[in-house]
Amino acid sequence: MTVTVKKRKFQQNEDANDVQATVSDFGQRYHCDTCNKDITYVVRIKCATCADFDLCVECFASGAEVRTHKKDHPYRVLEMLDYPIFEPDWGADEELLLVEGLELHGVGNWEQISELIGTKNKQECADHYDRVYVQSPDFPYPAPASQPTNHEIAGFMPGRREFELEFDNEAEQNVKDMEFNEDDSKEEIELKCTMLNIYNTTLARRAERKKFIFDRNLIDFKRIQSIEKKRPKEEKEVFQKMRVFAKMMTAQDFDVYVDGLLNEMRLRQRIAQLQEYRRMGITALRDTAEYDRERVTRVRILIKPPGSTASRISGVSASASPAPGGLSYASRSTSSSVYASGSGGAGAAGALRKSAAPLDIENMDGIDLLSENERHLCSSLRIFPRAYIAIKDTLLKEYAAKGFLKRRQARQLIKIDVNKTGRIFNFFIEMGWISSSGGPGSGTAAGAAGQ
Repeated sequence: MTVTVKKRKFQQNEDANDVQATVSDFGQRYHCDTCNKDITYVVRIKCATCADFDLCVECFASGAEVRTHKKDHPYRVLEMLDYPIFEPDWGADEELLLVEGLELHGVGNWEQISELIGTKNKQECADHYDRVYVQSPDFPYPAPASQPTNHEIAGFMPGRREFELEFDNEAEQNVKDMEFNEDDSKEEIELKCTMLNIYNTTLARRAERKKFIFDRNLIDFKRIQSIEKKRPKEEKEVFQKMRVFAKMMTAQDFDVYVDGLLNEMRLRQRIAQLQEYRRMGITALRDTAEYDRERVTRVRILIKPPGSTASRISGVSASASPAPGGLSYASRSTSSSVYASGSGGAGAAGALRKSAAPLDIENMDGIDLLSENERHLCSSLRIFPRAYIAIKDTLLKEYAAKGFLKRRQARQLIKIDVNKTGRIFNFFIEMGWISSSGGPGSGTAAGAAGQ
């Protein structure tokens, strides 16, 4: 069954005789269709299926069924003044709350009015007010009232175009109790006039600030916020620094002034870019695109970890298994760094972030279980030896079980930084402990796990 309960809106100290007199004035009375008891002034149950069918609480609780009415029909719990006056879906109590909300919050503040009523949303309140009270030929237009602070800018009242907190908001405190008396001395009159002049100066400053806000349409906060989000970081910094000069110019002059500064900044950036091309020996604009592509390529090679595809292309040896007498992992990493620093150029090296210092693991627990290459790996990746041993054991067990191990599987098993996981995965492949393709190799993995 569907139940709709409306709360009674009478005041607690309201006299019962006044309530009955109010209901009698409307001339509506209700009787229980089962026991024929008068239920005009008490809570009654109205059937939502049967037409004009009401029950008292006692008959409803006993499950009374009369004629076509059944006890499982949906119903509504109605109290006094729940009957309609102007429209069938608006009760008298809701009409009273609507008028009370208009008095408290003002016309147009439908969100707060709907919260006061409790059973209607803001759109229903606005439509009902327009149909019944504004468009009705029987009622006059309501007296205009000041709009409350229902604006996205806190404290701004759009109806009065004022703010709750004005500039020097306490200025009225000094003159609110001032009086000019006949027995005032000349000094007292001069003091009071001076205080009034100070207050008038404050009012003039308030007017200047409001004029500044309204002339530049600063109350349209959403528009200004969307424009600020679209500006690059450099332009935002220029606007923040130059904003102090806005009050000395008109809105148009300030926009022209800032646009000039932004054009100057762009010209300086372009000049610096052309000077860099000249230092690199580029004298034609058609060659700049190729230079930019090569510079991006060099930066990518520098930031690739040892053993990656880019390192192999750059000439770094990265074989699947270390050859006898060949370079160790640490030596290959050093060679890759030397090669990158020798061929990357100053522009590419400047684009790199400064790498973190290696971790000192000489006195840490588990260092004696690692080889020299593994110690260098843990130090460069800043991983504790015991944590590395656990990672190694997990990866090698997975490889021994499946016969192969993909990089994606390694990242799923090891919940650390994906770049560190990739470095460890590449190291295991170079050492020949695992393979990314299926095939024999479990014995190698088992041997590595025992190291």
